[in-house]
Amino acid sequence: MAAKILIVTGDAAESLEVLYPYQRLREEGYEVHIAAPSVKKLRFVVHDFEDGFDTYTEKPGYTWPADLAFADVVTDDYAALVVPGGRAPEYLRNDPEVRRILEAFAGSDKPIAQICHGPLITAAAGGLAGRRVTAYPALELDMKAAGAEFEDSETVVDGTLVSARAWPDHSRWMREFLTVLRSKAPVT
Repeated sequence: MAAKILIVTGDAAESLEVLYPYQRLREEGYEVHIAAPSVKKLRFVVHDFEDGFDTYTEKPGYTWPADLAFADVVTDDYAALVVPGGRAPEYLRNDPEVRRILEAFAGSDKPIAQICHGPLITAAAGGLAGRRVTAYPALELDMKAAGAEFEDSETVVDGTLVSARAWPDHSRWMREFLTVLRSKAPVT
């Protein structure tokens, strides 16, 4: 039986940051489930960079169904966790059920891949203290406030925690995460 991987996300998550790891991990042979605040069709967004804007722009993205609600997640059933970015982490970090999930993964040293604004959830669950991370560069102060050492680089690996800045860093992020994942939870 294939090891199961959990993705925690919600409306306004960055389309690429959910669907790229979802498809890449399935390609490797893992069973991947998407958890959200409730079981429904999620509405993702596309963040892009345009000349003349001081920050990224946001456009409607893909829709995708959630497999299960956060409250129904049994963390022992999953070998690893993916925490995508976008705007979703800004409100998801307030959800006690998603914090329960993050606390369980961080506390058991299971592999966690986080990207962009995803580390806001890990921070809210107390999972970044004393860790080295990267995130969307505008979150540097948030990462430091959470007790992490921030590095503005494509990908940072700190034990089983693998983080990246944003979707342009996908290739290296997933390559590093799969290295950790294969050692902790190989596909059988």
